[in-house]
Amino acid sequence: MSAVMPSTAALPTRPNAGLKQRIHWSERIAHGLLALITLALLVFLAAPLVAMLVLAFEDKSGGFIGLGNFVAYLASPALLQSLGHSLFVSLLATAITVPLAFGFAYALTRSCMPAKGLVRTISLVPLLAPTLLSAISLIYWFGNQGAAKGLLQWFGLANIYGAPGIVIGECFAIFPHVSMILVSALALSDARLYEAADALGTSTTRKFFTITLPGAKYGLISATLVSFTLVMTDFGIPKVIGGNYNMLATDVFKLVIGQQDFQRGAVVGLLLLTPALLTFVVDWLLQRKQTAMLGARAVPYRPKPVAWFDGLMTAYAVLICALMLAMLGMAVFASFATFWPYKLAPSLAHYQMGLFDAEVADAFVVSLKLAANTALFGTAIVFGGAYLLEKTKGFDALRPLLRLLSTLPMAVPGLVLGLGYILFFNLPANPLHGLYQTLPLLVACTVAHFYTTGHLTATTALKALDAEFEAVSASLKVPFYKTFWRVTLPICLPALVDIARYFFVNAMTTISALVFLYSPTTKVAAIAILNLDESGENAAAAAMAVLITLASTVVSLVFMALSAWVGKRSQAWRAPG
Repeated sequence: MSAVMPSTAALPTRPNAGLKQRIHWSERIAHGLLALITLALLVFLAAPLVAMLVLAFEDKSGGFIGLGNFVAYLASPALLQSLGHSLFVSLLATAITVPLAFGFAYALTRSCMPAKGLVRTISLVPLLAPTLLSAISLIYWFGNQGAAKGLLQWFGLANIYGAPGIVIGECFAIFPHVSMILVSALALSDARLYEAADALGTSTTRKFFTITLPGAKYGLISATLVSFTLVMTDFGIPKVIGGNYNMLATDVFKLVIGQQDFQRGAVVGLLLLTPALLTFVVDWLLQRKQTAMLGARAVPYRPKPVAWFDGLMTAYAVLICALMLAMLGMAVFASFATFWPYKLAPSLAHYQMGLFDAEVADAFVVSLKLAANTALFGTAIVFGGAYLLEKTKGFDALRPLLRLLSTLPMAVPGLVLGLGYILFFNLPANPLHGLYQTLPLLVACTVAHFYTTGHLTATTALKALDAEFEAVSASLKVPFYKTFWRVTLPICLPALVDIARYFFVNAMTTISALVFLYSPTTKVAAIAILNLDESGENAAAAAMAVLITLASTVVSLVFMALSAWVGKRSQAWRAPG
């Protein structure tokens, strides 16, 4: 009997040991991937920023000089003037755009106006175009030979170049960003508050100031901060229509490309980084204080038809959409006009000149390659990183660092990131120096630039999944990658499509992040448009900007169709039984 007991007791030991080894092996794969993504973000995001920070405290020979470069900057009246210009334009554009966008969001969420979907779609048009399209269009509207130049006199403006053109162009470019934040803020309202106010006989005006505005205050603050930062760090619009009105973003370009003064360029880059970091910190603090607007017992607000109010809101929304379409329409019209403003007959000459004579066709192909690779690899990296953070266990020491790196790009302007890349990857001693001016580096920079939004989208989708999926898989000894492939990925496919669309469209239209990094063989279409404008070929530049907008629109429609197909194929479980 005693001889039998050891053998029977030993039987279950080996299978258990094998199962433990299997689970341990799969967890080590997850930890390795987690470390790999963290390393990639350190190399392609943190290291360039550190290189810029270090250079700001060095002289041209590489010696440490402390705050010497900052003192020299403060002693330069021209650069200080640029700082003042940037602050003035950013504050003015924000002061104009936020109230306009709030009224637009209010019309969408608090009225029964018709065709809300169409109106909101039109308001998002600037997202599909490079920012400099608005500047080119303004030149054709109000420039020296503009179609409506006389309107400037009503406002006491001599011409559109300088601060007036920059402010108007920025208002067009940032409007969809601000309106999306405010629509989300106003959509989260508890109808019971308004019902109680009605029962107490509260006037409409008082309800607006005591319920609506307090409920949307965090959205308003976030929209204001985002608006200010986007204008402060934009490069395309000031470069095209700014004239002699220098701003920090254009100064960085002149210092680095024109004067090869990398030290002072790094100083200006840090100045551009400051408002973005402050915005990020303030927004993070506000999110910690923000409370849920819709509780478990809340009743979503549904607007009631009021003829005069709905008509007023419809008229306002139509006006905003008309201005949007007028900006885009002028660029389209000018791109086909034979010789502005003397011969307006339609012609394809400017498209031929841009695509073939100026060789923008090659740049357009590069842009498509850049966008496709950014969408593919960016989506895979972002979603994989979010999944490893949210759905796997262990390696706790590394997770806070990866979370920080995942949200850092939100606080880094594209121009600052591009400057960091040229300072880091252009160093001969850098083992990755061979990547400089290559398409893979442009892809890496673009993914890093837009990483945060994709990460937040993926995290939101993953947090909607019950943690029981992973718990049950672990109890059944199923490796994490099988759960990911069979359960998580199919459920989150709509989010992946949205992330891929976001990466593709932004890669097609971005300028600032890549303006320091391209070579003649890796020049993207948006930068080629900038070069056309610099050479005086405004019509050809308009034509190429229209082509980018058209390509972004077509791809967005394809992604929308793909999203609908994915929804039917993989989201049938969401439909009511």
